[in-house]
Amino acid sequence: MASPSRRVPVWLSYGFRPFFLAAGLLAAVLFGLWGPVYLGLVSLPVSLTPVQWHGYELLFGYVPAVIAGFLLTAIPNWSGRPPINGARLGLLFALWLVGRLAVMAASWLGAGALAGLTLLFPAVFVLVVTRELVLARNWRNLKVVGVLALLGVAQALFHLDLVRGGSGIFALRMAVALIVLLIMLIGGRIIPAFTRNWLRKNDPGNTPEREPMDFNRMDLLAMILGALGLVGWLAADYLPAGRHVFAAALIVAGCANILRMAHWAPFRAGAEPLLSVLHLAYAFVPFGFLLAGFGLWRDDPALLMAALHAFTIGVILLMTLAVMVRATRGHTNQPLTAPPGTVLVFVAVCTGALGRILAAFFPEHGFMLILIASLACSAAFLGFVALYARLLLSRA
Repeated sequence: MASPSRRVPVWLSYGFRPFFLAAGLLAAVLFGLWGPVYLGLVSLPVSLTPVQWHGYELLFGYVPAVIAGFLLTAIPNWSGRPPINGARLGLLFALWLVGRLAVMAASWLGAGALAGLTLLFPAVFVLVVTRELVLARNWRNLKVVGVLALLGVAQALFHLDLVRGGSGIFALRMAVALIVLLIMLIGGRIIPAFTRNWLRKNDPGNTPEREPMDFNRMDLLAMILGALGLVGWLAADYLPAGRHVFAAALIVAGCANILRMAHWAPFRAGAEPLLSVLHLAYAFVPFGFLLAGFGLWRDDPALLMAALHAFTIGVILLMTLAVMVRATRGHTNQPLTAPPGTVLVFVAVCTGALGRILAAFFPEHGFMLILIASLACSAAFLGFVALYARLLLSRA
């Protein structure tokens, strides 16, 4: 990775530096407060309900920061163009931060002002990413922009629903579906590639025919079935007559994604936690599909709640954390391995996912399980900040 000018402040030299650090801090606060807030032990000075605040800041605050850090660092490699840094990166980061402050000040802002301030970042970011890809004629990656634009639409729908007196829950679920779809798209590109590279360096018995396959028709079919399953997941509450059709679509999507993963040699990557955690995070994709499918088929709220948290904590949190760790280590010239402290960070998120999923099945222990899950996730991101803040803020 080419070094930016020394006149650019270190923390504004590449997108991953400010956005990953801010994402880690936001997630640590978000989950540290969530358990006590959800259980009624703490109240927040915001106009949103606890569920709205938690979902909104996770999906439209934390996740966009991770996406921005990843894309602003990856696009120069995809396009051959210089990175967005310095004042331009600082402005993008400021727009994201304005959105976070607006949410905290929602009680004093009107609905229109809140929407305007929080939608500034996604609107500008989509334009910036589109411009970079178009100037580089990198048409292949414009599909990523399409998903990002739809995520911005989901955020706008949340605010529109609030203005109309609604809960915004559909918009939050739409955002979950879009982020899972984006992870299926990008994960399907990086997981087999990283696994292939690792096997070539670390497995002396490796042969090309045993390596993860390149993107093929199986991947395309899994993506299409996954997208259809997610549409069914969103539509089930509004088209109850089609519940069993949507359930079948989700179950088929889950099976297809299990087959997709099998082509990535997941069990050969177990020796390196930095690699195996990517496979584990993706495994929550078919797990979430199957939970949601059987939940719809049986009309079982526990299974549906478990599916939601398999997607949000298992897929979204674990995958984004794994990508932040790998990108930070890779772009600061650190070995692509997970030291013990980093492994503990991954274990903490897995603990959070397990605790929150189990809470759906054992409501009599829900109080303790939700508290454990939220504190485990908060500890994971505090650990990420403690371990990687120095790398993010210093020039490698």
